[in-house]
Amino acid sequence: MKIALVFPGQGAQYVGMGFDFCESNERANAIFAAAEFELKKRLPDRLKDVMFLGPEEELKKTEYTQPAIFTMSCAIYEAVKDRFAGKIAFTAGHSLGEYSALYAAGAFTFEEGIRLVSRRGALMQEASNGAKGSMAAVLGLDSVKIKELCEKVSSSGYMTAANINSPGQIVVSGDASAIDAGEAAAKELGAKRYIKLAVAGAFHSRLMQSAADGLKAEIGSYGIKDAAIPVISNFLASEVTSAGDIRNALISQVTGAVRWTESVEYMISKGVDTFVEIGPGAVLSGLIKKIDKNVKVFNIDKVSDLGKLAL
Repeated sequence: MKIALVFPGQGAQYVGMGFDFCESNERANAIFAAAEFELKKRLPDRLKDVMFLGPEEELKKTEYTQPAIFTMSCAIYEAVKDRFAGKIAFTAGHSLGEYSALYAAGAFTFEEGIRLVSRRGALMQEASNGAKGSMAAVLGLDSVKIKELCEKVSSSGYMTAANINSPGQIVVSGDASAIDAGEAAAKELGAKRYIKLAVAGAFHSRLMQSAADGLKAEIGSYGIKDAAIPVISNFLASEVTSAGDIRNALISQVTGAVRWTESVEYMISKGVDTFVEIGPGAVLSGLIKKIDKNVKVFNIDKVSDLGKLAL
């Protein structure tokens, strides 16, 4: 058995996330306490209050969402990591989830990670404020058709593939005008559905260039070290382990596409037959099943999920 641990990204959050692990596990509780300490001067409200009690609109704000998902994912990992000792071939995460994957692989401490995630979120919010960008999920079109779609709406603005999630599910990102024009164009090309996403901006596109530049200027001040376990980079769809490669991958990820389908296929090609999703929801589990029906997939979102693990 070869196991890959995978971690979800923005959009997986929900009110009440992580509460049972925080209340029942000392290691998880210590992660939540560390997050509170690191963020108390950065956020107006306590992170745990927003995570456990809401309101949902507050939790959806990037400044809370990103550290909330990172904290919950790391807390669950700490609670369950002994089950996987010596069995993990790779870690990987979707967009923000790549930071959780890097933490699990030993590339930085939780304290360094939460500071980095918080700064990334702020830079992305600033970039979003400076550009009218949006995103949409397109169902039923392959990569070739998505490229055609982007060209089709070019007179209305810039659009690019941002998240290549699974066969038949690709998220596009770009100017709000292009995303609006994309709905009719996608239907003309045979898309089953075109769903505009409630996001703050055009993530994983060139509209995030100022955020990438800001991260590049600052990332050297964070204590990133070589990973003990290979981490699959969203941008490369292959593994990175050295501190320098990790820094470059995180910078490139801000404007580059999340190549999730290729990332999963790469891990399977290296012998991975079991995926365990750690963090809120089960979005990645669903995507992995669409990519390859033959692999085993588990998700750990709540304490009750631990009984489902058959490793």
